[in-house]
Amino acid sequence: MLADIRVDEGGYTACFTRHFSHSTAEVWSYLTDNEKLKQWFSELQVDKLREGGVIKFDMRDGTFIELEITKLNLGSVLEYTWGADRVRFELYPESDGCRLLLVEKLSKITDHTPKDLAGWHVCLDMIQVLLGEKTIESREEEWKIRYQEYSQLIRTL
Repeated sequence: MLADIRVDEGGYTACFTRHFSHSTAEVWSYLTDNEKLKQWFSELQVDKLREGGVIKFDMRDGTFIELEITKLNLGSVLEYTWGADRVRFELYPESDGCRLLLVEKLSKITDHTPKDLAGWHVCLDMIQVLLGEKTIESREEEWKIRYQEYSQLIRTL
C-alpha cells in the first residue's frame, strides 16, 4: 500500500503505515539499534539517542549530515530533521503485534520527492523482510516500481 500524501498547512504530509506481528520493542530496535538499522538503511547511524541528539547520514564520500532528534519517547516515538523536512516514526502496540506509522512532513515537492518516498516505502518493506514477515526478490527492482508509482501519485497533488 502506498503512502497517503496530503496537502496541509506549510506543505505536505506523507503517511506510511505498516503492521508487524512483532512487539513494539522488537520493531523499535530496528529504528534505533545501529546493527539492525544498517540492515535496512545503511547510511543512517544513531549517534546520540535523546532529544537534541543526532542521527548521522553517511554521504558515502567521507562526510556526514547530522539529523537532529526533535522528539523521542523511548519505545514509541522517534522524530528527526530531514533537511528542511521531518521524519517521525510512531509505534502502537496491538493485540497481535504493533503498528508502525512513518510520517514525513515535506515543506515542498521536488523532483527528488518520489525517490525519497519510494526509498522509505522499500525501507519499511525491508524491516518486514528482516522480521521474516515478507519477501522481496530484488530491493532495487522493488524501488523502481515504487518510484514509478510515487511519481504518478505526486503528479495528482
